[in-house]
Amino acid sequence: MGYRAFVDLVAPPLLGRFRLRAYSQVMTPSRLRWLVEPGSPTVELAGLFAAAGHQLYLVGGSVRDALLSRSHDDLDFTTDARPEQIKKIVGKWATAVYTVGQVFGTIGIRKAGMSAEITTFRSEIYRDDSRKPHVTFSDRLEEDLSRRDFTVNAIALRLPDLEAVDPYHGLADLGRKLLRTPLDPEVAFSDDPLRMLRLFRFQATLGFHPDEAAVEAVRSMANRLQIISAERIRDELSKIMEAPRPSRALKAVVSAGLADQFFPELPALAMEQDPVHRHKDVLSHTLAVVDKTSPDLVLRLAALFHDIGKPATREIGADGVRFHHHEVVGARLTRDRLRALRYPKEIVEQVGRLVFLHLRPHTLKMGWTDSAVRRYANDAGPLLGRLNELVRCDVTTANRRKAEAIGRRLDELEERIAELAEREELDRMRPPIDGNQVMEFLGIPPGPQVGEIMEILYERLLEDGPYSEEEAFEMVREWATKKRLTS
Repeated sequence: MGYRAFVDLVAPPLLGRFRLRAYSQVMTPSRLRWLVEPGSPTVELAGLFAAAGHQLYLVGGSVRDALLSRSHDDLDFTTDARPEQIKKIVGKWATAVYTVGQVFGTIGIRKAGMSAEITTFRSEIYRDDSRKPHVTFSDRLEEDLSRRDFTVNAIALRLPDLEAVDPYHGLADLGRKLLRTPLDPEVAFSDDPLRMLRLFRFQATLGFHPDEAAVEAVRSMANRLQIISAERIRDELSKIMEAPRPSRALKAVVSAGLADQFFPELPALAMEQDPVHRHKDVLSHTLAVVDKTSPDLVLRLAALFHDIGKPATREIGADGVRFHHHEVVGARLTRDRLRALRYPKEIVEQVGRLVFLHLRPHTLKMGWTDSAVRRYANDAGPLLGRLNELVRCDVTTANRRKAEAIGRRLDELEERIAELAEREELDRMRPPIDGNQVMEFLGIPPGPQVGEIMEILYERLLEDGPYSEEEAFEMVREWATKKRLTS
């Protein structure tokens, strides 16, 4: 396809009406002009490959995002040159060259603020029981594009003349906002099963809709996701969670059977309803809470997991359905699942803590004493802002009066926190003396006795607020007397 044909095809569905300027005897849309500006790294790179007798194409998400006017931090190129040839071509020109992906045909580079990966035309296929792809190199761009995940990512732009190569009609699918595989979906998903999850990730992040044939293939092949590493699955889930509105994609992940393979606690939230003692659909509630929260990964994961303990704690009694201590069970399940997905320890602990605390404000319906506010702020620590947002977003009731009453209680809580924070510096609450002073006062070495005393001092702080050093030493003296220690 020539460049003018490319513009004719793209303009109606994507670019609308735009003014074109002549540049190098072609008409370049403004959203692509940065690729061919004189002296740009992309033009220089294309010149190096042309001088060496090789082709160079911008490909994949870089092309898709350029056409959609979306930012794309790293550029992806493909070429007929083999990895050793790529290194030779860019070696003296690039600021840095990275070879960590060379076994898969990829060389990374940095130059003048541009980060890019250059990959040899290839085919990439997963064996039935392997978590790593078997890569073979190719001399044909069309074969390389056929092994891409979706047609919207199987568009290539030859540089520097911006000739489009689109054998699988990805431009038209961009215009239709359709996620379709270049080959039969069974072939595409068998080659790399992670594409099944990526199908719904792009649904969330791009707002596109999956092709029905692709969804049906996921339903029949979902168990093949088991050969994919937890780290790769985690990364796709995180991208879904940071999308503007993740709920539709998450619901599709459940209905297609993918969640059963890596997050079985999520579909378990769609509990069978008791015909007499009905309760709200926990899965639908969870997805609604996720959409209400800010696109912060820790907060979104906490929203996703906050009711994960309900299926295991459901009890049906005379007063209806109860989920006693589901926050305690949920925090444990949350940590277990996030560890299995290889999330960093800090995220595991933060999300688990938010799940554990998310019911705390609802236990104090009669008002907030100073002691209760101190304990709440202390338990939340640096997660206080996220916890308050999670608690507010957890209110999805259609009963307006109930929602307003809960909102007033949360307003009161935040006002009380602000008042105490100004008066007592809640974020820096410490007993007036430390462990070293305790040891010096009592003449004892480090050990559990010091920890016991510090816990007593801290408990007094939470209960009554700030107090003096003199009072603290008196408490230490009383403790020592009870323990028959001398000061």
